[in-house]
Amino acid sequence: MSTRLDVEAVVSTLRRCLPDTDAIGLHEPEFAGREWAYVKECLDTGWVSSAGEFVSQFERRLAEYTGAERAVAVVNGTAALHVALQLVGVEEGDEVLVPALTFVATANAVSYCGAVPHFVDSEPRTLGLDPEKLALYLDDIVEDRAGTPHNRKTGRPLRAVVAMHTFGHPVDLDPLREVADRYELAVVEDAAEALGSRYKGEHVGTEGALATISFNGNKTITTGGGGALLTDDAELADRVRHLTTTAKVDHRRDYYHDRVGYNYRLPNLNAALGCAQLEQLPSFLERKRRLAKHYAGAFRSVQGVEVVEEPSFAQSNYWLNALRLDADCAAHRADIVDQANEAGISTRPAWTLMPHLPMYEHCPRMDLSVAECLEERLLNLPSSASLVSSFDHA
Repeated sequence: MSTRLDVEAVVSTLRRCLPDTDAIGLHEPEFAGREWAYVKECLDTGWVSSAGEFVSQFERRLAEYTGAERAVAVVNGTAALHVALQLVGVEEGDEVLVPALTFVATANAVSYCGAVPHFVDSEPRTLGLDPEKLALYLDDIVEDRAGTPHNRKTGRPLRAVVAMHTFGHPVDLDPLREVADRYELAVVEDAAEALGSRYKGEHVGTEGALATISFNGNKTITTGGGGALLTDDAELADRVRHLTTTAKVDHRRDYYHDRVGYNYRLPNLNAALGCAQLEQLPSFLERKRRLAKHYAGAFRSVQGVEVVEEPSFAQSNYWLNALRLDADCAAHRADIVDQANEAGISTRPAWTLMPHLPMYEHCPRMDLSVAECLEERLLNLPSSASLVSSFDHA
């Protein structure tokens, strides 16, 4: 039997944290810089497709901001992850270790490669995959076949592990890399939600072979759609660019393609929007951290819930703030979500776990007890940078 949670107290606390308006979105874009001027320049010059100066500017500025040597812009974060997995060697019939608690794009990108998602558990402090639990699990299921780790239960090769930074909170990457090195697994960071997040002082996505970012309309900055791959390997970046530009061999006249490629390049129009958004990113991040701190303080006196805060080793961008209900209060989550949304405050539960979806229910998995508990207890709160005005002027 669950403990009685004061749902009205939760919703009223949320209401006091936010502007007094009829409708508050979960995460809305803010266009207060040079977006219009840059997009108009594209229209005036006619450079609106995948060739144009704003694409190269956006890639250069993104690399400078994150500290990566190279950035390659693409149409969305899912496309970025699809290409990243291919380029670290994921092939048809392989297994890729991914968190069960993630947005469906993480698992879908594995499937696009003809590979099989293998679901792993989360840890409570980061909400991301648990390196220690993963290490114990792999010790039990892995066998070496001709120098390649295989899942002894399925007979398939284990090729890579995807670290998804949930709601912008960085995974504990150092122990994960140790596990990956032990089993010769490639590490790909799914940093779709984590632009501006730092792990031990370094921007996420800058130490592994490849990382991916999303610029969807609900992300910290947006290009409308859009994504990018980050790498410190110049040769790998060139391969990314080639593969995402239909694998066309550069020639002034002939159309010759040397492999199956993808039409994944980001249009100049979207990159123009991204350049203007990047100029405002420090302000967005500063305000989002203030909002997170405000939420944490406001809910500290509400029994049965807590605001998820960044782990001690990291600095989160707080892309989406989250409330975590006590385990014995989980049954009240639907009431909170319903009442908040009826009051015009957009809230939502966390994603359905991947193996609970019909297309992934037969995929291999480890014990998912933590992820299953989190699935029942998490809900996201409005997190737009503009919301700080509600308490700045109170």
